Amino acid sequence: MRNDKENIIVKLSFEFALIIVEFAELLESKNKYVVAKQILKSGTSIGANIREAQNAESKNDFIHKLKIAAKEADETAYWLLICQHSKNYPNCEKEIEKLSEITKILSKIIVTSKANTLNPN
Repeated sequence: MRNDKENIIVKLSFEFALIIVEFAELLESKNKYVVAKQILKSGTSIGANIREAQNAESKNDFIHKLKIAAKEADETAYWLLICQHSKNYPNCEKEIEKLSEITKILSKIIVTSKANTLNPN
């Protein structure tokens, strides 16, 4: 199922993971260890699951893996909201914006893939 041509969601999720690594390091430098660890795990897991979906064994497996990525994106959004609304936490608008873009694309891919599975023409 792997397709090696440029894939925007793979690219964006990898770039987001790099941004999240830097943000988690910033949080750690401010002694926000628990939130840093949570954001690092869920934020990098998005891209890992999207990459895994590229090697899916079937269309249903592909959809399932992208749904896991979407759940990780939702969890990451939660932790970023915690940061956004907590005192003494760094600004995370850039991270929220990038995540929103990824979430929209992921949702569209999942909906389209489901429709194609139901109507395989």
